[in-house]
Amino acid sequence: FDGKTTSGWQMFSKPTMKHSWKAVNGELTTASSDTTGTHGDIVTDAVYENYELVFEWKVAREGNSGVFINVQDDTSYMATWATGPEYQLLDNQNAKPGYLDGGKTGAGALYGLAPLKNKVEPKAAGEWNQSKIIQANGKISFWLNDVMTAEEQIGSDEWNTMVAGSKLAVFPDFGKATKGHIGLQDWSKGGAFRNIKIKTL
Repeated sequence: FDGKTTSGWQMFSKPTMKHSWKAVNGELTTASSDTTGTHGDIVTDAVYENYELVFEWKVAREGNSGVFINVQDDTSYMATWATGPEYQLLDNQNAKPGYLDGGKTGAGALYGLAPLKNKVEPKAAGEWNQSKIIQANGKISFWLNDVMTAEEQIGSDEWNTMVAGSKLAVFPDFGKATKGHIGLQDWSKGGAFRNIKIKTL
């Protein structure tokens, strides 16, 4: 993210469609009230395989969003999450009772697959969090505010078992790829990102 434009990002499966994401004051953001473009997830123009991605994020009260990795940007897939594992972004403090699912859907989690490896809470709604995703030869690790929250090997027996036991198992190609686009989720409460940087490993 260059901090000034949405260059390098496109609407998932619809690269020519005008989307609702904007670059405002160094933030890449979308608001539910914005009617100047189509709402939906955006993905990077480029594909990535081995990398370190860092970014800052915040959500509104009761906010919910995510960053997807290894997204296959193809019209045969209904959404980013049909193929791409998700780094969950959430206002944990104001989540609905029972939503956190034992930690599998809290901020920093490998969404729907595993609880946090190490306990950490996101900052309050409206405050900036620091996150990191590393992928090297299919091994992924997630970090939230300098604490590792997930570490898994895509394609391993443990990985395949986790996927098979989750609601994501209904998507036959979910979590199979170790290379793809990075996606940002558009959600009803809106969210904001800044200082998005990637380094190829």
